[in-house]
Amino acid sequence: MTEQTPKKASNTSAMWGGRFAEGPSAIMEKINASIDFDQRFYAQDIAGSKAHATMLAAAGILSGDDVKAIHQGLDTILEEIESGRFVFKTALEDIHMNVESRLKELIGDAAGRLHTARSRNDQVATDFKLWVRDTLDQLDEGLKGLQDVLIGLAETHAETVMPGFTHLQTAQPVTFGHHMLAYVEMFGRDRGRVQDARARLNECPLGSAALAGTSFPIDRNMTARELGFDGPTRNSLDAVSDRDFALEFLSTAAIASTHLSRMAEEIVIWCSAQFGFIRLSDSFSTGSSIMPQKRNPDAAELVRAKAGRVIGNLNALLVVMKGLPLAYSKDMQDDKEPVFEAADTLSLCIAAMTGMMNEVTVNVETLKKAAGHGFSTATDIADWLVRVLNMPFRDAHHVTGALVKMAEDKGCQLHELTLADMQSVEPAITDDVYSVLSVEASAGSRTSFGGTAPANVRTAAKEARKRFLS
Repeated sequence: MTEQTPKKASNTSAMWGGRFAEGPSAIMEKINASIDFDQRFYAQDIAGSKAHATMLAAAGILSGDDVKAIHQGLDTILEEIESGRFVFKTALEDIHMNVESRLKELIGDAAGRLHTARSRNDQVATDFKLWVRDTLDQLDEGLKGLQDVLIGLAETHAETVMPGFTHLQTAQPVTFGHHMLAYVEMFGRDRGRVQDARARLNECPLGSAALAGTSFPIDRNMTARELGFDGPTRNSLDAVSDRDFALEFLSTAAIASTHLSRMAEEIVIWCSAQFGFIRLSDSFSTGSSIMPQKRNPDAAELVRAKAGRVIGNLNALLVVMKGLPLAYSKDMQDDKEPVFEAADTLSLCIAAMTGMMNEVTVNVETLKKAAGHGFSTATDIADWLVRVLNMPFRDAHHVTGALVKMAEDKGCQLHELTLADMQSVEPAITDDVYSVLSVEASAGSRTSFGGTAPANVRTAAKEARKRFLS
């Protein structure tokens, strides 16, 4: 048997075929192609090409007839893609060449003039920035919707007392509304990061060409304006090799996912029979294949799990970028899939959390009962000793600790101790101390700015509506 030379793929459709005598192997074609995922850029790629063509005409580089044909052809391609009639070809590698090849079929030689004064390097950087910018806007709206639901819960439950925890141990009474507003603040910071990331990425790379700029008399400011950027990037090397905007998007997504995961963890705990604080609707719960009594908070558990995927996507792109010299390297083709997956995952998790909290049932009486467990008003006794008896706080802390131990030994709550019991520890205590021992009084007394008192919660919810939703 004679040894056969592996067949090579034809180079007739490769945009760089003139440089090579033979086309790429099937394996090279497969590893090199990105069209399976970067076709998501189609709208941004077409918008960028239309803006570039308009600028080339204004600069006298393209004729008016060519630009008209290019625009009409690109509009046709956009309609074909959105209707599902466009055929993406792996041999053409990416979205840019798929669009350009189809444009040539539609309008002929004018399509080849579109690539004047640009490279796929600045083209993909522009497309990617446009896509990330659009996605950031969508995520901001999603987080805003989640905040709206949580603020509504805060308004409804401004007086609903529940246990506040540290170390997952009962600490002090808080209100359910106050707890919801804590997440409103978290997601508000996430929205701030979204808006900061958007502002930083909003410079246009188009016109940087491969890495050194171009000799054609282009107007990069015009292109930037056409695409809604604040202006053009200032350094062509940086413009084509920068993926900070993708990393910042992933960092923002990872932090937001972490916040969602923390909330999901609380939902899982609160739904358990041991807590029973809330009940998820049937829409966001599942059953068991063997245990008919089970009601599982699977939506929350999946939100909690998916944070790991988003965090992993950030790490993946950091590792890709960490050793790359200027300017473009093919490694950077692997920048898109982590961003796409993170965007899809985070969007789904925001929607799931919004749905869960929009339909949640809050078990008010269970929360109130739980708020009184674990000697949650101990700090209120210490504060009373300081305020009424002018006792140094460290002494008050010691006295209160002795009262807690007494209640623990007697198997009762602090408010169930008799006045004689308390006076056996500190004779100066009067029956006025009982005025601070209810969970409602405890929560209501926390009137410092940012505190849990119901009046504070109502004011904070109103202010949050104005700050985040208006």
